[in-house]
Amino acid sequence: MEISGRITKDAVTAKVSNDREVVNFSIAVNDSYRPKGASELKKIVTYIDCSYWMGSKMAQWLKKGTMVELFGRIGLNVYTNAEGKALGSLTFYTSNIKILVFPKTENASAVPAVQKKNTPKDEPDDLPF
Repeated sequence: MEISGRITKDAVTAKVSNDREVVNFSIAVNDSYRPKGASELKKIVTYIDCSYWMGSKMAQWLKKGTMVELFGRIGLNVYTNAEGKALGSLTFYTSNIKILVFPKTENASAVPAVQKKNTPKDEPDDLPF
């Protein structure tokens, strides 16, 4: 499955059993539609809780306002609350995160620096192969 949206608050890393770590965050997915017979669009926002198990270092990039594209699967959590009412929630278990847009910040150092990759023009001209 593939979904995209904006992160609603900075990601948090949680330690679980066997020294494993999970990165938890949530995204807001915006959508709109035009009801039959209406002239104006109706806007809706869906909030989705997400978990990323592939590495805790990813959390440094997942800041509020960042636009991400996620690949993974949906999981359903069913539970009974204190009043005995059955409830459920959805979690998106993401296996791949693609950052589309970082949020605008007043302090440019708030966004981690990206390492520059060598481009062909950075390589010397006298390579033996």
